[in-house]
Amino acid sequence: MAEAVRKLASELISENFSVISDTLHIGGMSVEDLARRFGTPLFLYDAGILRARLAELRSALGGFADIFYSVKANPNQEILRCFVQEGTGLEIASGAEYLRARAAGCPSERIFFAGPAKSDAELQLVLAEGIGEIHVESFEEIERLDILARMAGRRAHIGLRINPEASAQGGAMRMGGRAAPFGFDEETLPEVLEAIGKRSSLLLQGLHLYSGTQILDAGTLAKQWRHGLDVARRVVASLGRPLQTLDLGGGLGIPYFSNDRALCLETLKDHVAQLRHEVAQSSELTGMSIVIEPGRYLIGPAGIYVCSVQSWKISRGTTFVVTDGGMHHHLAASGNLGQFVKRDYPITSAANLSASELTQCSVVGPLCTPLDTLGRDVALPKMRRGDLVVVLQSGAYALSASPTGFLSHPTPAEVMLDQGAAREIRSPGTFSQPLSQLPLG
Repeated sequence: MAEAVRKLASELISENFSVISDTLHIGGMSVEDLARRFGTPLFLYDAGILRARLAELRSALGGFADIFYSVKANPNQEILRCFVQEGTGLEIASGAEYLRARAAGCPSERIFFAGPAKSDAELQLVLAEGIGEIHVESFEEIERLDILARMAGRRAHIGLRINPEASAQGGAMRMGGRAAPFGFDEETLPEVLEAIGKRSSLLLQGLHLYSGTQILDAGTLAKQWRHGLDVARRVVASLGRPLQTLDLGGGLGIPYFSNDRALCLETLKDHVAQLRHEVAQSSELTGMSIVIEPGRYLIGPAGIYVCSVQSWKISRGTTFVVTDGGMHHHLAASGNLGQFVKRDYPITSAANLSASELTQCSVVGPLCTPLDTLGRDVALPKMRRGDLVVVLQSGAYALSASPTGFLSHPTPAEVMLDQGAAREIRSPGTFSQPLSQLPLG
């Protein structure tokens, strides 16, 4: 297992980073130098990788769909600004994400708002400030949004989020096809359309389907997207008028584990060519803007998590490398963010990358729980205090998806690397109070 994890790490390093003098470099800069400058634990993001992946995906889509970045994957405002500057829209799931999106320069009409539990305050905010679409997900939300829109003297532009039938499912985590808090069950569409049609303050202009996440098979994506086109045709026929948008969701995956294979864009490109032909042949889809909303696919490989070795020990035959980073910053890498079977993310050292003598070890963090384990079966060079451990594929669902307050450790800095410069885009946290101010004794 450790050898397979090391192999994936080597492949990812070869694809995205560089090795100079046997040390890892990101964005052309030494990880060791960056750790000395900004401290550890530390998140590093390469804007060049972000832009390259966006360009590659756009090329594969060939104009079939517009791209909205899914903010939940990594909501750092400077990352959002980078995507907006590259021309993407933003898909949000909270009022706070809306404010970050606007502060990052995203036009209101390029923001879609999804989520099963939007508060009145959040809906009032986006109604007042402007929004491309509010994706409604329940009959209660239809009724409540209708009231709020009339109170604001606005007509709310809405998208209808649909929980697709089981045959359209796929991916590591299924978002629909069974009982779910997300969207309306596909079989209830007639009743939903009737309910919306009775409310003049709501303008149904789009549909939103999201069938699964972490999808690595292009055929599965194409199957889901084709189903979305079919649902759109049926809704347009029922309404007797065109729709403006069709949001096919996200779900594009990246390889995290030793048996994962990267999504093949060339295969996806072939499927998309067929889908484009189907759209061109369908009068119901004429003029409809198709959207996808990837998150981790765009930002995940662009980020790494760097932590420093504090100590190492052997306990009953197992070598433990103890670091200053852990599940409080990167819950997903610890396996505690939805994994039933705990598997190791690709982990490497920052130096001695060509070392032939490796130690099988567990990489653990500073928290007082056995859950704080970043790697269970990792092959690393002999590690000493101050050496650096690097978790790859860490740009998405890391810091913002983690219990940062657990045990009150300081939060890490986040740094953006862009065109040869390193810039802190989130300052590291500190202890909540100076020790001199704590009521000791």
